[in-house]
Amino acid sequence: MSRGGPNMLNHWLLIGFLSVSTYLSRMIGVEIMAKRRMSSTVRLYFHYVPVGIISALIIKQIFIPTDGQLEISFPVLIGCLSTAITMKIIKMFLPSVVIGVMIGLFTRYFLIS
Repeated sequence: MSRGGPNMLNHWLLIGFLSVSTYLSRMIGVEIMAKRRMSSTVRLYFHYVPVGIISALIIKQIFIPTDGQLEISFPVLIGCLSTAITMKIIKMFLPSVVIGVMIGLFTRYFLIS
């Protein structure tokens, strides 16, 4: 058997199942919502959902639970701040993310070890 054994196969099956079920639930939701008129409040809510999800994922990466306490990952924090500052200055998403990742990696491997 390959590296990881049958337990690893179960993980890939679970990831595949979750991917398909997530995609189908999104498509069903889009089909249902496409035929309805939404109020401006609901539209505003859905407008900010992606920003809220991305923010939650970033916060989860910055604060790492260790031994029952939260620790701050300074390389991730510095990378995120670098990305935000770069995005504010150059107003381009992808180059800002690349610069933020590079600064985060530089911080992780050369400044904080």
